[in-house]
Amino acid sequence: MKVTRNTPDQLIVADVPWVLGLAMVMFILIFVGIGLGLVFTGEWFGMFFAVVGGGLGFGAFAAFVQRVQVIFDVTSDAIIMRRRSLFGYKQVQHKLSDLQAAELEETTGSKGGRMYRPVLVLKSGMSKGRHPVIHSYTNTGGPRRMVEAINSWLARTDRVDSAAAKP
Repeated sequence: MKVTRNTPDQLIVADVPWVLGLAMVMFILIFVGIGLGLVFTGEWFGMFFAVVGGGLGFGAFAAFVQRVQVIFDVTSDAIIMRRRSLFGYKQVQHKLSDLQAAELEETTGSKGGRMYRPVLVLKSGMSKGRHPVIHSYTNTGGPRRMVEAINSWLARTDRVDSAAAKP
C-alpha cells in the first residue's frame, strides 16, 4: 500500500497489486497457450490442460487480486474503504471521529515467520472493533509503513483522539 494523498484534511492510501495481477495473467496465458499448442498438434489432452490450468489461474486471479483504497476525510468525518475486484465493487464507511488508531495485526506464517497487516481500531459507534485495511498478511515492511503514515496523519488532525496510536 502507498499514500496517494496526504493533506491536513485528507489522507488517501491505496493498494493496487500490479505484480500479483500480472503474474496471474502470465500463469493463465502460459497454461492456455501450452494447451492450445497441444490441441493444434493433435493432442486433445491439451484442451483439458488449457481449461483446467487456465481456469485455476482465473480463479486465483478473481480471488486474490483486488484494488483497495481507504480515504480518511476530516471535513466529512468519514473513513471510506473501497474494494474492487472481478466480483464487483464494495464500499464501507465509518466515522473518522470513532477512529482510535491504526495498528499492526500479526500472525505466524506457515514456515514460522511473522506476517502483518494494517488494521483500523474504532473505539466507538456501530463499527466499534478492528477492521483490516487489507485482508491478506505479508512479511514486507508495507503494513508497518502504512500504520505509521496513518497514525502520523491522525496525530496532526485535531478532530481525532490518536493518543493511543501505536506504530
